[in-house]
Amino acid sequence: MLAAGMGRLPPPFGRQFGRMRTPSSLGGKLILIMTAVGVVATIGITLLLAAVITPSFATLEDKAIAAHVERTRAALSDYAADIESAARDYGDGNDGYSYLAQPGAAYEGESLSARAMSNIGVDGMAYVTSEGRVVLARWRDPVTGAARPGTKAQLIATLGRTDIAKALRGRRSGRLYARVGDGVAAIGVAQVRRSDGSGGARGYVVLARVVTSRQMSERLNRDARIDLTPSGDRYSVTASPSKLMIAVPILGADGHAVATTRLRIPRDVSLLGRRVLLLAVAGSTVLLLLVLVVLRRMIARLVLRPLHRVESHMQRVRVSGSLALLEEDDRRDEIGSLGRSFNAMLRQLKDLREQIEVQSFDLGRSESAVAVMHNVRNALNPISTILSQGIAQAPPIERAPIDRAIAELARSDLPDARREKLAVFVAAAIEAEATSRGATRRELVIGREAMAHVLEIIGQQQRAAHERPALEVCDVSDIIARNATIARYSQGASIAFSFPAGPNLVMASRVILSQVIGNLFGNAVESIEARGTGSGSITATITQSGDRVTIHIRDDGEGFPPNVAGTLFQRGFSTRAHKSGGLGLHWCANSVNAMQGSLRLESDGPGLGAVAILTLQAGKPVVPNAA
Repeated sequence: MLAAGMGRLPPPFGRQFGRMRTPSSLGGKLILIMTAVGVVATIGITLLLAAVITPSFATLEDKAIAAHVERTRAALSDYAADIESAARDYGDGNDGYSYLAQPGAAYEGESLSARAMSNIGVDGMAYVTSEGRVVLARWRDPVTGAARPGTKAQLIATLGRTDIAKALRGRRSGRLYARVGDGVAAIGVAQVRRSDGSGGARGYVVLARVVTSRQMSERLNRDARIDLTPSGDRYSVTASPSKLMIAVPILGADGHAVATTRLRIPRDVSLLGRRVLLLAVAGSTVLLLLVLVVLRRMIARLVLRPLHRVESHMQRVRVSGSLALLEEDDRRDEIGSLGRSFNAMLRQLKDLREQIEVQSFDLGRSESAVAVMHNVRNALNPISTILSQGIAQAPPIERAPIDRAIAELARSDLPDARREKLAVFVAAAIEAEATSRGATRRELVIGREAMAHVLEIIGQQQRAAHERPALEVCDVSDIIARNATIARYSQGASIAFSFPAGPNLVMASRVILSQVIGNLFGNAVESIEARGTGSGSITATITQSGDRVTIHIRDDGEGFPPNVAGTLFQRGFSTRAHKSGGLGLHWCANSVNAMQGSLRLESDGPGLGAVAILTLQAGKPVVPNAA
């Protein structure tokens, strides 16, 4: 059928798609599939956009970092170039040229005073001979103009460590950066010559100006800071979620960093890239959600609603029993074909029902007789087995040795020792014969019980041919024990039985219930024999829940595929190819239903055994009336 759970009435129109939330329903599965597709598509789109957008903006950010580094280096170079230009102007003068040849206080007071240094905007000044000897050095405080001897000494020490001629590289002037005191100074160096350029250079004039974080920030229009701690000879970048820390080294005369310029740059490009990525992902996700919602509504309208209409009609047919046809529409798709096929099936079922009603009377007349013969055959099998075993059973001891022993015992000249041995032998033979006779007697008793069972079946069938079986209180444990004793005599396998002790009372016809259980035991024995192991076990358990008693009869036989469990009770069906009957289970099911019970068979598959589940009404013990 198209749907499984049709026990409830159709929901109202406003809630007809409520089942779509149920994972086991078609709508629920479609929702899960569309949700999974949406999640996978969202992840795919996110990864695709991230793979395209993120590298592009990362490249733009790298270019922006490189531009900031170049601007910082250019600002440092321009700052030092200004000092170099001032040093070149100071170096081209006759007074300075003469001063290096013969230092004098007049030149120092006029051209090397604090006022003169303030006019050209430098913090330190020095004259150095060509041999590297410092003739004069001065350092002033940029705020007060007072001399700072300590910083002057550091300037002299820095000049002493610096090879000025090498730093100039054959040029008339040059520039460099160096640590002076607690700051970094841009130093301009120029050769001292006459004003007209004649004569060889007598030495060098050195001008120094401290570089501050404020000056660098003003030049770069960025948040810049001079860090006296060198961080390497190459620039480095430290990234945070919202800022970039760019460290540009300030190189000294030897090519190594003497300090670091640190820039704090907002990550505008990266933030823009993330926003673009989030916007693209959000837009695609919303679009995908809209598509999924539209698809869900279209599936509900075009597929689920027609299927629900078919299901509702099937439910009405099931409840009313009337094979009314489904109202067809003009759809030419698969749903319309389904409705037409369903109506064709209803027409066929209606025709078959009429045929079955005609044939049921004829089949009913023969079914009872065939079922009785089937049950009689099952009850006669133990008698045949007992008789076969009795015929094939050899005597416990041969007759000839016993006759010879008796003849010897009749002799008067027989030695006592010999007589004693013969007496023992004859006694043992008589004991064996008695044991064998007792076993034969017990088997004959069982055979008599089986024969009585056959006669009872025939008599009961004659009495109840046209009557509904009368229910009485029966001890199902006693019935199981008796049928287990009979079924134990199997010719093809050794069967071990296990069942609970009684009493367990049920409401049933004792004879019919005995036949049903006998049939179930017989089928279980045949299943164990068909498995071919030579042995097996049958276990019966009884449980009670409320007013219902459930009997489980489990065997470890050949079993059957789970998908044929519903067809086992059909007339003439059998799981074994050499069998043409199958009326036993059909009769059992009908008999149990007549006793207001139920019978079903279950199996996990071929080779895994089977279990028969018999459910009956619980019986109440009869309490005798008080005298």
